[in-house]
Amino acid sequence: MRARDIPNIITVFRFLLVTPVVWAMLNDRFGLALLLFGVAGLSDAVDGYLAKRNNWTSRMGALMDPLADKLLLVCTFVTLGWLGWIPIWLVALVILRDLVILTGAMVYHFRIEQITMEPSMLSKLNTFTQIMLVLAVMFSRGFQELPHLLIEMLLYGVLITTLLSGIGYVWTWSRRALQRRPS
Repeated sequence: MRARDIPNIITVFRFLLVTPVVWAMLNDRFGLALLLFGVAGLSDAVDGYLAKRNNWTSRMGALMDPLADKLLLVCTFVTLGWLGWIPIWLVALVILRDLVILTGAMVYHFRIEQITMEPSMLSKLNTFTQIMLVLAVMFSRGFQELPHLLIEMLLYGVLITTLLSGIGYVWTWSRRALQRRPS
């Protein structure tokens, strides 16, 4: 093992945290789930900091890091939906958006040119609202019930940012594909 592998090892650790987070939620241990989710978030910040500060970036890390984040977020959304703490329609919308973006990226990559995905500001806002919703629901279930209005505002925040960021990606990459497609 080399020092430059540390960010990737931390990312693998984040993959391994997905199962305990889901297990904790399924067993009504939301305080523990919140703690583990927080550790995952902190590990994401640490591996990103180390990779950028020390120039320990790698192609594998660039692929694994967002995949670990997405897996954790999708699994927590699915679990919270399964348990009835967030609406199933919202879970389905979040997953549908991700599938549309992934499918579009793959088609673009294989039919037009190699793609380097950079998250848009709307996508970052969407991820932020999703994380805030997960944290709020876990906190509400594990420690102190939060006001229903706050949870509802976060639900609608996720709905709006999911729709807008999904439409934004489809619009941007469709235009780019039409401009660059082979004649």
